[in-house]
Amino acid sequence: MEVVFALWVIVLAAAALVLGRGAAFGNYLSGGVSFVEPLFVAIVMVVAATWPVMDLAERALHGLAEIGGGKPAAWWLAILIVAPLLGSLITEPAAMTIGAILLGHQFYALKPSGRLAYATLGLLFVNVSVGGTLTQFAAPPVVMVARPWGWGLTHMLTQFGWRAVVGIILGTAVYYFLFRQEFARLSLSGARSARKGAVRRHVPIWVTVIHLGFLAFIVWAAHAPVPMVGGLLVFLGFVQVTKQYQEPIKWRSPILVGVFLAGLVVHGGLQGWWLQPLVGGLGAHALFGGATLLTAVNDNAAITYLATLVPNLSAAAKYAVVAGAVTGGGLTVIANAPNPAGQAILAPYFAGGISPLRLLAGAVIPTVVMGVCFLI
Repeated sequence: MEVVFALWVIVLAAAALVLGRGAAFGNYLSGGVSFVEPLFVAIVMVVAATWPVMDLAERALHGLAEIGGGKPAAWWLAILIVAPLLGSLITEPAAMTIGAILLGHQFYALKPSGRLAYATLGLLFVNVSVGGTLTQFAAPPVVMVARPWGWGLTHMLTQFGWRAVVGIILGTAVYYFLFRQEFARLSLSGARSARKGAVRRHVPIWVTVIHLGFLAFIVWAAHAPVPMVGGLLVFLGFVQVTKQYQEPIKWRSPILVGVFLAGLVVHGGLQGWWLQPLVGGLGAHALFGGATLLTAVNDNAAITYLATLVPNLSAAAKYAVVAGAVTGGGLTVIANAPNPAGQAILAPYFAGGISPLRLLAGAVIPTVVMGVCFLI
């Protein structure tokens, strides 16, 4: 799914050459399009998905679950509330990976009913989609607008972050209440296997601290490609030197998401002619609803990026587009970039694979809850 836009860039380039506009297309790529955001997302995903950072997040979830006695319900609550919020620090794809793996070990392995299984999957997708909005660097739909619209950490926390926290807690609480009797019946067999296969090696604290330092540097240099790439190269050298505490770098997902976003900005820069009259004539509530629904059949980063091409959008319209895009990010697998990773990890626990319609049904309630929170 991520390479579709890139393939269409090839078609676009071929058309430009056939029509004798090759030079104009080259000038457009070199001067009319900014690839800073795709580059940043790819690099920050590489650094955040390394084992020391992931292990730190997993240990935090393990500690929270143990407060509740390590029961399936305690794991379920800790994973679905805290893991998505960690996405604001370690990026949404990393949060999705951790959350899906732990849910597989601690929850789906206990064979919950189909209704609870799909409710949990939909809730995970929705919570991860909004959980990255506490910062301006963790969620691709936010990254695509943060620089053009001048949104920083304070703006994200005051306008989106607290609403995301409230919505995640409320949506999770609603499902916990609805399925409380089944949680009480779930077998505890295997419930203590949370860290099965997880603690593969001890990671010294100094290694984790240096990883977090590199992550902070990449975020600080988010709009400067040369320092970002330089920081990545030094980081890769550090990973090689400390390889006894590392796992192989996960390149696939960052590269695919980066390619998707790069293709998006190439095509998106040519869409202003129809977006301006369409979006400019809609009110904030219409934009929120439209963004929520369109996200289900598009990636939410595409929705928010296209909005940056419309000049003179009001502050209310900007908020509505981004809030709607992240609210609808759990309705389908294609609605949010991390969702395919969660699907791939959890699909073996669903007989016959994951049903799109049942996923949609499972995501409706938390989506409505999040919508209400963002519209307050």
